[in-house]
Amino acid sequence: MNDIIRTVIFDNTISDYLLVIGIIGLVWVLKKRASKNITRLVFYVFKRMGRVIDEKEFFQLVLAPLENFVLFLAVYIAVGNLQFPSILHFKVFKLASELIVDRIAIGLLIFFFFHTLLRVIDYLAIILEKRASVTDDTTDDQLIIFFREFLKVILIIICILVMIRFVLNEDITKILTGLSLAGAAIALAAKESLENLIASFIIFFDRPFRVGDLLKVQQIQGTVEKIGLRSTRIRTNEKTYVSIPNKQMVDTIVDNFSLRNRRRGELNLYLDLTTSLAQVNTLLAALDHALKSNVIVEKSVLLSDLRMDAYLITVEYFTENISIAAFNEIKQTIHLQVLALLEENKIEIAGKNKLIT
Repeated sequence: MNDIIRTVIFDNTISDYLLVIGIIGLVWVLKKRASKNITRLVFYVFKRMGRVIDEKEFFQLVLAPLENFVLFLAVYIAVGNLQFPSILHFKVFKLASELIVDRIAIGLLIFFFFHTLLRVIDYLAIILEKRASVTDDTTDDQLIIFFREFLKVILIIICILVMIRFVLNEDITKILTGLSLAGAAIALAAKESLENLIASFIIFFDRPFRVGDLLKVQQIQGTVEKIGLRSTRIRTNEKTYVSIPNKQMVDTIVDNFSLRNRRRGELNLYLDLTTSLAQVNTLLAALDHALKSNVIVEKSVLLSDLRMDAYLITVEYFTENISIAAFNEIKQTIHLQVLALLEENKIEIAGKNKLIT
């Protein structure tokens, strides 16, 4: 029996192979139990913090890649104790096959490690998105997406640099120096894109508007559907889709209709000059009484001008910040009441079709 396990195959004894297989098998068995313990620990921590997490999402996004990393690390360490078979020795571009295999293994190990970190970021973003979904403010939803992608890009860059250092065995300080010079050149060439990126940070933190707000930017009016890193997307009243660079959103005047606390209505009545003073006074009193409503919080009825061709009565009123449909319904009701008062008091409008709203 001893002679069998001491038999050398490919420069290693059978006992060496059995030891490696045993270590890998032990790690394979333990990783399942370790996964359950990690899951229980994480659930306990989140429960104490008053958070609820989904077990299936947690396993798929975090535990599965973590298990792969731990298993591959065990395989790398165990197999690293074996002698590289001499029959597999060869050179490619002056690189020994043993070194090539080792560098590939290191590269895969680094990949599994950073892949796990990326999944952790995805899972944390899911938790934050669930918390943000219960709030009325949609800005935090966009902020979570922004920082999730930003952190993932940073991690990918770090992963590439680590692979260059440990797989290609290159000095990354020289690369970073070259990248800094290239970055300066790119920054000058992409000045406008960087300005838009900085403007997106200003929008996220200053919050002049958020997704769902009704805006007027220059001659464009519509609802914000997305705030990106480069531009803000607006669905106009004509149902077209407009992208406005974030720099313009920061530099220009933005009228946010969603943040107003009142809706304003105005009606100009041009009365014929044959209208008597008694009719004017009666109409003013009737209009003031007609505007007494729970939905109208402020009003003004005024004989504002005596023109050569008409008497001008200006009616101004404000409602709460109600929907446009509700406001239009109130506006129509007021117009019908005005027509009824004009007809009741036999008052003529100056000229033809001079009722201006």
